[in-house]
Amino acid sequence: MCPVQYYTMIRQSKEPKLFRYELVKYAREHGIKPAAREFNTTVKTVRKWVRRWEPGSLRGLEDQSKAPKSKHCRIDPQQKKKAIELKRQLKSWGAQRIKQQFGLKISVKAIRRIWKEEGLLKKKRRKHKTKNDLREVKAKWKLFEQIDIDTKALYDIPEYWPQMRKLRLPRYQYTARDVVSGLMFIGYAEECNLTYAALFAKIIIDHLRQCGVALGRCRIQTDNGSEFIGAWSAKEPSAFTRTIESVPGLKHHTIPPGAHTYQADVETVHRLIEDEFFEIEKFSSSQLFYAKASAYSLWFNVARTNSYKNNLTPWEIIHQRDPTVNPNIARLPALPLDHLLKLKLEKPTQRGYHLVTHP
Repeated sequence: MCPVQYYTMIRQSKEPKLFRYELVKYAREHGIKPAAREFNTTVKTVRKWVRRWEPGSLRGLEDQSKAPKSKHCRIDPQQKKKAIELKRQLKSWGAQRIKQQFGLKISVKAIRRIWKEEGLLKKKRRKHKTKNDLREVKAKWKLFEQIDIDTKALYDIPEYWPQMRKLRLPRYQYTARDVVSGLMFIGYAEECNLTYAALFAKIIIDHLRQCGVALGRCRIQTDNGSEFIGAWSAKEPSAFTRTIESVPGLKHHTIPPGAHTYQADVETVHRLIEDEFFEIEKFSSSQLFYAKASAYSLWFNVARTNSYKNNLTPWEIIHQRDPTVNPNIARLPALPLDHLLKLKLEKPTQRGYHLVTHP
């Protein structure tokens, strides 16, 4: 008699079907019950492998899948078709976002399985930066207590680059985001420099004040890029800093060098807009680009829910915190900074020169 349990031998064996063949061979020569006693297993197990075995080979002695042969819950063909069509249109959108925005009745797991079967899943382009989870701390801040501003280079997005070259579309995005509500403002320019950054900040500040936001004892945070602080050796505050701190109580803060996680909120916007806008949209003109960018900004601020903020939109958070804020706060379109700067430069000065010290 085999001193070791049958199932122990099967787990330890590198070739289980050879061990089962010996079991079947013994059973055919001596019978089912003697084989069960000899191999220290049950009659039912011996009978199963004798039935499965195909004479003259080892076929039938391999493990078979225990998955159900038929699915009890069938997916509605219309829902499946819709999930596939949406993924083909919105290639960079995730299953949870598509299910939420388009009201699909099937689960997120089922949507991913459908996409995998259709070969529609792709690996995301990840930027290797870690982010500190400070949601609980930030949720206790007041509205617009901190606004993060940053720039994003657009020429490294493969789907956007050919259109940028052909239509001479902007190369840089200027982004501002309120940390508490997630409200976002965007502007675009051909260059990344101090003049555009100061102009962008000036427009955002004026817009917030016109919508009833009190910016006293608030701060605007940036990294240490030259578009924000000017030359590293400058002994005076930059034009960007002067623009911000011209508002009583409003301060300009910079993050410690290399501390990218301090700008996590605005960096998240850069990842989302790349996935949800630049990798999907096609443009035929500069005017269409700004129209679509403005539409995305409006959708982001008033319709797109944020799972990290209790599935609320930025406007819903603002309205809950302060009902007196003007709803137009979420409607600022994408800013064509090149055009706006040109208009400002063309204003005649007292001396007749078309120059401006800073916006």
